[in-house]
Amino acid sequence: VVEIGMISPPVGLNLFVINSLLKDVKLSTIYHGVWPFVMADILRLGILIAIPGLSLWLPQLMRT
Repeated sequence: VVEIGMISPPVGLNLFVINSLLKDVKLSTIYHGVWPFVMADILRLGILIAIPGLSLWLPQLMRT
Protein backbone atom coordinates (compact mmCIF):
# COMPACT_ATOMS: atom_id res chain seq x y z
CA VAL A 1 0.00 0.00 0.00
CA VAL A 2 2.90 2.34 0.70
CA GLU A 3 4.23 1.70 -2.80
CA ILE A 4 0.88 2.70 -4.28
CA GLY A 5 1.05 5.94 -2.32
CA MET A 6 4.60 6.65 -3.43
CA ILE A 7 3.82 6.36 -7.14
CA SER A 8 0.19 7.42 -7.44
CA PRO A 9 -0.69 10.95 -8.46
CA PRO A 10 -1.08 13.67 -7.26
CA VAL A 11 1.14 13.14 -4.21
CA GLY A 12 3.55 10.47 -5.51
CA LEU A 13 6.92 11.44 -4.10
CA ASN A 14 8.80 9.05 -6.39
CA LEU A 15 7.30 10.81 -9.41
CA PHE A 16 8.78 14.12 -8.33
CA VAL A 17 12.18 12.48 -7.82
CA ILE A 18 12.05 11.03 -11.34
CA ASN A 19 10.94 14.41 -12.69
CA SER A 20 13.89 16.14 -11.02
CA LEU A 21 16.30 13.60 -12.56
CA LEU A 22 14.77 13.78 -16.05
CA LYS A 23 14.40 17.49 -16.72
CA ASP A 24 13.28 17.05 -20.34
CA VAL A 25 10.33 14.76 -19.47
CA LYS A 26 7.05 16.41 -18.46
CA LEU A 27 5.45 15.42 -15.16
CA SER A 28 2.23 14.57 -16.99
CA THR A 29 4.16 12.07 -19.13
CA ILE A 30 5.51 10.43 -15.99
CA TYR A 31 1.97 10.30 -14.53
CA HIS A 32 0.70 8.54 -17.65
CA GLY A 33 3.59 6.08 -17.60
CA VAL A 34 3.05 5.04 -13.99
CA TRP A 35 -0.63 4.04 -14.29
CA PRO A 36 0.02 0.42 -15.38
CA PHE A 37 2.12 -0.05 -12.25
CA VAL A 38 -0.56 1.47 -10.01
CA MET A 39 -3.19 -0.83 -11.56
CA ALA A 40 -0.92 -3.88 -11.10
CA ASP A 41 -0.37 -2.95 -7.44
CA ILE A 42 -4.11 -2.51 -6.86
CA LEU A 43 -4.80 -5.86 -8.53
CA ARG A 44 -2.14 -7.56 -6.39
CA LEU A 45 -3.56 -5.95 -3.25
CA GLY A 46 -7.07 -7.08 -4.19
CA ILE A 47 -5.89 -10.66 -4.68
CA LEU A 48 -4.16 -10.65 -1.30
CA ILE A 49 -7.28 -9.28 0.37
CA ALA A 50 -9.50 -11.85 -1.34
CA ILE A 51 -7.16 -14.80 -0.64
CA PRO A 52 -5.11 -13.93 2.47
CA GLY A 53 -3.55 -17.39 2.63
CA LEU A 54 -1.39 -16.49 -0.37
CA SER A 55 0.65 -14.13 1.77
CA LEU A 56 1.75 -17.02 3.99
CA TRP A 57 2.14 -19.68 1.30
CA LEU A 58 5.73 -18.91 0.27
CA PRO A 59 7.06 -18.43 3.82
CA GLN A 60 5.54 -21.78 4.77
CA LEU A 61 7.37 -23.43 1.88
CA MET A 62 10.66 -21.94 3.02
CA ARG A 63 10.16 -23.15 6.59
CA THR A 64 9.84 -26.84 5.73
